[in-house]
Amino acid sequence: MVAARRPDALTRAVELLAAGAWQQAHEIVQGEEGALAAWLHGIVHTLEGDLDNAQYWYRKADRVFPGRDAVQAEIGAARQMMGAGKEA
Repeated sequence: MVAARRPDALTRAVELLAAGAWQQAHEIVQGEEGALAAWLHGIVHTLEGDLDNAQYWYRKADRVFPGRDAVQAEIGAARQMMGAGKEA
């Protein structure tokens, strides 16, 4: 499905990334399209430790790969972008 139609799926993926559940997040993002999904896919592979694949997805997202040490900051930026983790 296209990310524009399933923002709830990408929000869920960000929540899973923040919880360290990259495998479950991967299941979501690999079925989505667009720059945001590609960025999240890059974060998934960074957490996994597959940095070559992470760099590929960052390129697809048209983002600079910040390296493994920045993964938590990237998750935080994605959460902020998606509004994930905000209390209603």
